[in-house]
Amino acid sequence: MHRSQYELSPRLFWAPLLGMLGLSGCSLSSGGAIGARAAGARLARMKASPQWSPEQSTFKNTLRRMRSPRSERNRAIFSGGSKHRRPAPESPIETQSGPDFSSFPDSGLRITWMGHSTFLVELDGTRTLVDPIWSERASPFQWLGPQRFYPPPIPLHTLPTLDAILISHDHYDHLDYHTVLALAEAKVKWIVPLGVGAHLEHWGIAPDMIFELDWWQHLDVGDVTITATPSRHFSGRAITLGDQDATLWAGWAWQGPRHSVFYSGDTALHPEFQTIGERLGPFDVTLMEVGAYSRFWRDVHLGPEQAVLAHQLVQGDVMIPVHWGLFNMSLHGWTEPVERVLLAAQRVGVEVAILRPGASFEGGNPVIVDRWWPNVPWKSPAQSPAWSSQVEALQAPLRRPQSRGLNGSPQPNEP
Repeated sequence: MHRSQYELSPRLFWAPLLGMLGLSGCSLSSGGAIGARAAGARLARMKASPQWSPEQSTFKNTLRRMRSPRSERNRAIFSGGSKHRRPAPESPIETQSGPDFSSFPDSGLRITWMGHSTFLVELDGTRTLVDPIWSERASPFQWLGPQRFYPPPIPLHTLPTLDAILISHDHYDHLDYHTVLALAEAKVKWIVPLGVGAHLEHWGIAPDMIFELDWWQHLDVGDVTITATPSRHFSGRAITLGDQDATLWAGWAWQGPRHSVFYSGDTALHPEFQTIGERLGPFDVTLMEVGAYSRFWRDVHLGPEQAVLAHQLVQGDVMIPVHWGLFNMSLHGWTEPVERVLLAAQRVGVEVAILRPGASFEGGNPVIVDRWWPNVPWKSPAQSPAWSSQVEALQAPLRRPQSRGLNGSPQPNEP
C-alpha cells in the first residue's frame, strides 16, 4: 500500500504545535481518548477482510491515492490558506433546538443535523445517531485542536431513545471519546467498521452491544437494514501516526420498508459509488460530506462538486450536505463548501436541503435552503480545484457535461 502524504492532513494542523511543546505519543495527557488497538479474535477477523493488506498490516483503499508534493502542501498549510479565507464565524450562530421527539414523524422519515457529520436518522420506526460529537473540540485534548463554532444545538440527554449509534471511522471529528462515555450506559447497538470496536470496548461499551462490519455487510435494526458501504479515506487516532489505517472506514446505507438513506462518510470519489446505487439505491436522501477538501489531499475528501456527482452516482433524490459548518479543519473558508454545493447542484438539477444546526428535514415536506451562514467571500472550483484522480472516469456514466458544468466560472459574490 502506498501511503499518501495528504492523508495526514487533519493532524498536520496540530503537529507543529505539539512538537514545540515537546509532547510525545506517550505523554499527551489525553486520558483514554486515543483508544486501543485490536487484538485476538477481533484482529483475526480484520485480517480476514478483503480490505486488509498483509504487507502493510493495515487496511487499504481499493484505489491508490495520488501524492501531493510535500513542499507545496506544507507551504499552503503554514500560510493558513487564501487571504480571502474566513476560517470561523465572526458572529454567534443561531441554532435550533430540534423537533418534538416524543413521537416518530408521520412521514416515516426525519433527519436532524447537529453540525459537521453528527445527525439523527428517524426512519421507518428506528432511530440512529451518526458520528456523535458533543465535545468542545475534535481532538484528543480539550485544550488544543479544532474548536466548535457553537454549542451543541440539542443537549445529549434530551435525545430520544436510540436503536443504534453508527460510526463511520475513528477520526476525532467522528468518534468522540467524551460523547461515547456519556452514551456508554445506554442499551443501544454500536455499529462500526472493523476494528473500531476496540476503542469502544476500551471505553466501557459492552462487547455484546458492538457490531463491527466489513464493507457490504449489514445488520438488521428493527425493520431497517443498515449496510456498511465502501469509502476512500483513512483512519487513525495516535498523534505519532503509529495506528494509521489500523481500523476500517465506511459509509452507511439504511433500507426500510418505505424509505432509504445513504451517508457517504468521509471519502474521496471512487467507483463504488455507482455500485452502491445499483445494489442499494435509489435513496430518498443522501448525506454527503462536502468540507475539509483541498487539492493537496484530493483523494481523501469529496469536496462540494464531487459530493453532488457522488449523490447522482448513488441515485439520490434529496441531498443534505454534511461535514461542514462546525470546525475549521482545512484551508478553505468555513462557508465555502455550502456555497459551492448550491452552485454545483443548481447546474445539474440536484435538489439540496440546507439545514440550520438543530433543524430537521422530513420526508414529504418541501426542500428548504436555510441560509444561516454569513455572505462572505469564497473561492470557486475554478479558483480552488479539488478534483479527484477518478473524476473523469466517474463522470462518464451520467452522460452529462459534469466537468464543465460543475467547475464553472466565478460568480458575482466570489472573490
